[in-house]
Amino acid sequence: MLAPNLDAAHPLEIAAADYEIVRRAVEYVNLRFRDQPEVEEIARASGVHPRALTELFRRWCGLTPKDFLQAVTIDAARRVLTESDNVLDAAYEVGLSGPGRLHDLFVVHESMSPGEWKTGGAGLVVRYGFHASPFGAALAMVTPRGLCGLAFADEGEEDAALADMRRRWPNALYIEDPVATAPYAARIFDRGTWSADDPLRIVFIGTDFEVKVWETLMRIPLGKATTYSSIAQSVEKPKAARAIGAAVGKNPMSFVVPCHRVLGKNGDLTGYHWGLTRKRAILGWEAGQLCKEWGGL
Repeated sequence: MLAPNLDAAHPLEIAAADYEIVRRAVEYVNLRFRDQPEVEEIARASGVHPRALTELFRRWCGLTPKDFLQAVTIDAARRVLTESDNVLDAAYEVGLSGPGRLHDLFVVHESMSPGEWKTGGAGLVVRYGFHASPFGAALAMVTPRGLCGLAFADEGEEDAALADMRRRWPNALYIEDPVATAPYAARIFDRGTWSADDPLRIVFIGTDFEVKVWETLMRIPLGKATTYSSIAQSVEKPKAARAIGAAVGKNPMSFVVPCHRVLGKNGDLTGYHWGLTRKRAILGWEAGQLCKEWGGL
């Protein structure tokens, strides 16, 4: 496979091209993480030279393949969870839930009225476009009030991703307009633009209960994790873990509302609407961002 032209390509286009190889590597890691495979073995399964794989991973997330593997093994996930048992309460204590600082993307949000949700988005104009991202093609969807949806698609699955999102608000008017959505995609995946002085505006379209769960998800800081049962306690529905899981699964804004940071009761990564491979990749990428912030490995 030819490497992307690093001199001519946009950083997000490079990251998207890298993800095609990363995805193969992560799929292999998903199957063999308990064996802690060597870089040579991961590279062979990914179809590239070990040195090329190491360079690619450093460029994509700032970690070596072995560091990435360690960051997203089940044992590592459990340690993260153990260290952050009260992560939701802690987020409030340090002020992460204040205006303009809901989480590491510096998001401010509002919600559509229950009536707008019940009508399936009737009268709502949604503009959409596909864009390069570190996790494959990203489908961004916006209304005049802000971002309302973000989904991912592997190559050839773009139509299915769009259909999946449209089913959430079937009566809305959808207009393909990548020019309108491009600024949102650029801000979401470039951490250098995450600023409390210029927050990303998003709008939730869901039931009151779903919105409450999504708001809770935004209190999970980068590099931390929580469980469905912890979220149930936070929204004062301690016996509603299954309903919490359903609401998490309906999160319309992948990555921005970090449902990927929710683990199973025992720290297992569990499922993810956009694929367990992508969930593992996002967690590893986020670990790399923290390493860059802390000075690297």
